Amino acid sequence: MARMTLVIGRSRWSREQSEGCPRMSLVSLGLALHEPVARFLAVPAGELGVAGGVPNPAPKAPPGLTGPVNTIIAWGKWGVLVCGVTGLLICGAKMAIGHRNRASFAADGATGVPWVLGGLSLAAVASAIVGVFLR
Repeated sequence: MARMTLVIGRSRWSREQSEGCPRMSLVSLGLALHEPVARFLAVPAGELGVAGGVPNPAPKAPPGLTGPVNTIIAWGKWGVLVCGVTGLLICGAKMAIGHRNRASFAADGATGVPWVLGGLSLAAVASAIVGVFLR
């Protein structure tokens, strides 16, 4: 069997040692990686060659795409509203049809209403949710 050895810092980790106890191999690998990673994280950003840290510019639409993207988003909102109205109508129809002698069909309609309302609510607040992450 070929012996594979990984040398990190001053620690050694070999495949032969890990075959009997895989949990110990991960622990020893973690301990071996700890010192070099800790040294790297202790270096200030200016010494790594990045002046002042990593840049974080504000989002900006490419020129000429704002109008078409807004149109596509508006079409998506309209589609969600159409699907929501259709979903509520289907749920109501299931409840009406299942009123007599088809209790499970009516229950399916009733349990569909919160899902439709949840989808509509998510669509209504989608831009606000995304806006939180763009600040």
